[in-house]
Amino acid sequence: MSVMKSLGASAVVNVPTAAVTTIHLHHSSQSFPILSLSQHLPKLNTTNKTNSISWKTTTSVRTAVAATDSSDTAEKETEGNKKYHFVVANAKFMLDEEEHFQEQLFERARLFKERNLEQDFWLVIEPKFLDKFPNITKRLKRPAVALVSTNGTWIKFMKLRLDRVLLESFEAESLEEALAFNPINLEFEKPDKWVAPYPKYEYGWWESFLPPTAQKQQV
Repeated sequence: MSVMKSLGASAVVNVPTAAVTTIHLHHSSQSFPILSLSQHLPKLNTTNKTNSISWKTTTSVRTAVAATDSSDTAEKETEGNKKYHFVVANAKFMLDEEEHFQEQLFERARLFKERNLEQDFWLVIEPKFLDKFPNITKRLKRPAVALVSTNGTWIKFMKLRLDRVLLESFEAESLEEALAFNPINLEFEKPDKWVAPYPKYEYGWWESFLPPTAQKQQV
């Protein structure tokens, strides 16, 4: 259908008047009819009370989400507990056999120092919190060593990196409670022949990663 035949004349289109409103724009001496399909135009709620578009549904959803987040935070703050994540294995594997464990910890310590970050990971020899996990202790050779951190994502990474370790988490009211340990002396037998291309770990390399109370006992 042709809307207009020429610039000098107006074209008439037969469209039901209920669906179409004809608006004439006047430019110079000529008239051009434009079809305005009102049913396709967006309707905005611009009442005098609000003088803005109504977003009641969106606001309600956001309010509900905010309320949920606030209640969760308040609950955690009220409890006063902090979550700690850990991987654990026998001491000989963690401190004397695993090839890359020492490098992983020293590299992370260096990164924290460069970025002025507070340490959030520790090595705990014979941790007391293991008493809460009978399903883990029955699978462990003793003495055991746990790598503990408040960073759950990093601990999961270390689980994949070390492989032969067990993963779990727990809550504690304080850092001292989380890192509590049973004192024990570690002794590792030296191999008769060392065939690896790199030097063997030096005994005690892990001492800088022990909890502060354990480091004082080492002095």
